Amino acid sequence: MDILELENVTVTYSGGKAPAEHISFRVPQKSIVAIVGESGSGKSTVLRAVMGLLPSGGKVAEGRILFEGQDLGKLSQKEMRQIRGKEIAMIFQNPGDYLNPRRKVGSQYLETLGCHLSLPKQERVKLALKMLAALKLPDGERIMNSYPFQLSGGMKQRVALAMALSLSPKLLLADEPTSALDVTIQAQVVYELLKTRQRLGTAMVIVTHNMGAASRLADYIGVMRAGKLEEWGTRDQIIKAPRSEYTKGLLTAVPTLK
Repeated sequence: MDILELENVTVTYSGGKAPAEHISFRVPQKSIVAIVGESGSGKSTVLRAVMGLLPSGGKVAEGRILFEGQDLGKLSQKEMRQIRGKEIAMIFQNPGDYLNPRRKVGSQYLETLGCHLSLPKQERVKLALKMLAALKLPDGERIMNSYPFQLSGGMKQRVALAMALSLSPKLLLADEPTSALDVTIQAQVVYELLKTRQRLGTAMVIVTHNMGAASRLADYIGVMRAGKLEEWGTRDQIIKAPRSEYTKGLLTAVPTLK
């Protein structure tokens, strides 16, 4: 059984603009899907539609989004809140969308864990510090005692990732999870994502413009262009035998070491 399925999904905004049209793909259990494409292709819109977190004026105008066979479009806001976080977690491209600038990181981290896990505070602190260390944030106590503005963009991105992974979600949606990171930390985050899939069986949909990262992470790759799914296939099909000229162009743009 697929953990996630999009059936002919079209997202529209007030004014008739459709940033994503007739999108269909499946995410098998424990698999990693990468959605690649240039900025403005509709990649992030697809993730937000799955989470029910489209900006004001946005809606799924056509099609269905199924999570474990359940139509998410038919759930109430209360029912969706119960799914977000524990069942489906999302990492936003901009960590500022995730962290409240007026509260210390530790307060937000422990509150998030407390909403979904029945653990005493001491155990939650232990879990948070362990996950921060796994993502190369070893001075966890200082991180937890900091406000978001005291951390770099890359540090905030790793904090958001740590918070999401701490909940052991069935499905992780990640919007450009390595975009604000240097090359060394990118490799560590990729490794941690793969290890999470191996350890917990977490399925993932990762949006990225980086075809190199997609080729390392994904079992399946979807290529989006101008709001439409240009191409879909296994990693080997897309990397070794792309059909679309657009996909071939993306592959040509991947830097190589001489």
